[in-house]
Amino acid sequence: MYRQNTVYIIGDSKTSLNNPIMQKYNGFFIGLVIDRETDEIVDAECSSTINLTSLFIKSIFVGKSILEADKVMEEIESRYFGSSQKALMVAFKNAHIKYTQIMNK
Repeated sequence: MYRQNTVYIIGDSKTSLNNPIMQKYNGFFIGLVIDRETDEIVDAECSSTINLTSLFIKSIFVGKSILEADKVMEEIESRYFGSSQKALMVAFKNAHIKYTQIMNK
């Protein structure tokens, strides 16, 4: 399904204790499949309790460059108003850091 030049990165964070995601998963996670040649996010999924949340978050990430983190963060702030918005931003920052570390080896 994914080409040989892709990598899978997980970003994680915490959200408020009363958030259903926290109660179900004990954390917030985002999985990103990234093309190493173009830095493009080709697929994304997150820990969510509602499938629509994961699909919407996917629409924010897919097709974007992971190296343009500021643009992605702005889009999260302007489009995603779920209770886990901050957790999503932290998880993406975490994934971004992991990706840059991998690519700098």
